[in-house]
This record gives sequence, structure tokens and C-alpha cells, in this order.
Amino acid sequence: MYSRTQNENGSYNTRCLYCFMTIASSIETEKELDRAEARHLCPEKVLSQLLAQRIAAEAHAAHRN
Repeated sequence: MYSRTQNENGSYNTRCLYCFMTIASSIETEKELDRAEARHLCPEKVLSQLLAQRIAAEAHAAHRN
């Protein structure tokens, strides 16, 4: 999830909505925005996914016992 804003000069900025980090600024095209966003490894999203996996594994283990 990203938030894209357009600058007065027509270029774009993009920000990750998980960690609120600015991923890129003054980007000229949407294709460049897509590439910048695809390269972003969000630490908040990764931690959230790991926690969800851990909770699911613990629930599965508890169900089996």
C-alpha cells in the first residue's frame, strides 16, 4: 500500500503506508513509481507477516494437543 502525491512540477512522490517511509521523490513517470515501490522492503510489513505466521503456528500446535 502506497500513497502517491504529485508535486507542483508534475513529478511524483510515493510513501509506504505501513512504515510511512518516503520510497521515492521527484519521480517523473508512474512506471518509475511502480519500480521504486516494488523494490521497497518494508520492515513493518515483514514483522507483521512474521508475527501472523507465529500466531498461526502456535494456534495450530495448540489445536493438535
